[in-house]
Amino acid sequence: MKKNHMGVVFGGVLLLVVAMGISRFAFTPILPFMREDVGFSVETAGFLASSNYIGYFVGALWAGFITKNRKGFLLLAVLINVASVVLMGIIDSYTIWLILRFVAGVTGGLVFVLTSSIVMDYLAQHFLASWSGYLFGGIGLGIAFSGLFVPFLEAAYTWKGAWLGLGVLSLLCVLTTGFLWRKLVVNNIEKAYADDSTPKLTKGFMPWFIAAYGLEGLGYIITGTFLVDIIHGIPELQSYSSISWVIAGLAAIPSAPVWSTLITKYSPIKILSIAYLLQVFGILLPVFSQSIFSVFLSAFLFGMTFVGIVTMTTGYARQLFPTKSGPVVSILTTFYAFGQIIGPIAASKLATHYNSYNAALIFAGSIVFLGLIIMWVGCVVTKKSEIIAIKNV
Repeated sequence: MKKNHMGVVFGGVLLLVVAMGISRFAFTPILPFMREDVGFSVETAGFLASSNYIGYFVGALWAGFITKNRKGFLLLAVLINVASVVLMGIIDSYTIWLILRFVAGVTGGLVFVLTSSIVMDYLAQHFLASWSGYLFGGIGLGIAFSGLFVPFLEAAYTWKGAWLGLGVLSLLCVLTTGFLWRKLVVNNIEKAYADDSTPKLTKGFMPWFIAAYGLEGLGYIITGTFLVDIIHGIPELQSYSSISWVIAGLAAIPSAPVWSTLITKYSPIKILSIAYLLQVFGILLPVFSQSIFSVFLSAFLFGMTFVGIVTMTTGYARQLFPTKSGPVVSILTTFYAFGQIIGPIAASKLATHYNSYNAALIFAGSIVFLGLIIMWVGCVVTKKSEIIAIKNV
């Protein structure tokens, strides 16, 4: 890969570090410190998380309609995203926090979809589509950064300093991308007119695939939101809570290219199924075992699978609809985001009712497993329909 191609990919990685790894997931390691200092409940934390995911839902949906000046729109969105992170450490108001998390979600959804679309289109144009998996390593890198820096920033400047410090890091990432992308020309997306030969997103396997991905979003985000707080609440493991988030991030960094390689060599549905099953196991593990090994393995499986599932799902869908990369990533991300809205609220209510996160984790694991079942049913039904259609020709 040439230097300029690497610059485009690395610039995209840094944007995902900001919008996904930091703006979105830094809330997870900061949450225990915020709860201790401010004193809000698990249910309140769930509403703050869901506010972000409602915004993400809006942003992902909105991104599908942006066809002109995508690069300019993307860079503006990521700057607003960074501002929302910095302001979390300056303003001390629950109402404003809800608004800031919403803004972070809207801009995060825009950044994720636009960055994915721009970089994947660029790589496809230069016959480098196999490198697209490396883009999503930015999510894990950002998670690792937040897990690594939050304890030190919090110890020196409280949880507010953690938000401010991560905001400065985010700004440095954005400025680096601006430099790397200074010569990148992003073409407008031409409006595609449907015809009989163009496969539709609402037919065949795709609706099943979308539904499964939405349930994945609902289930995984419960661990993604509360993992550190769960471990922080176990007295003998409290000091390991932030380390678990670093492990999740480190596991996520190489997961995208690894899973992308596997999906090109074997059946995409089978490889996705393995990822779903590993994630279910990781989600449920802390329910049955609360040792250092089990919680670290849970964090590792979470990081290794959730980014991989995102990468494989968007990549496979893009293969199915090569001329509709923007709309297909947008609709998948929208349903994924819709699931994420429900997840933290449902989990917080279960945790509050049972005074334990176990019920929430069992719920999360069951939902992800249900998504796997729906994906397999859709695969079988679609194949049978195709066989019948061929016989009728």
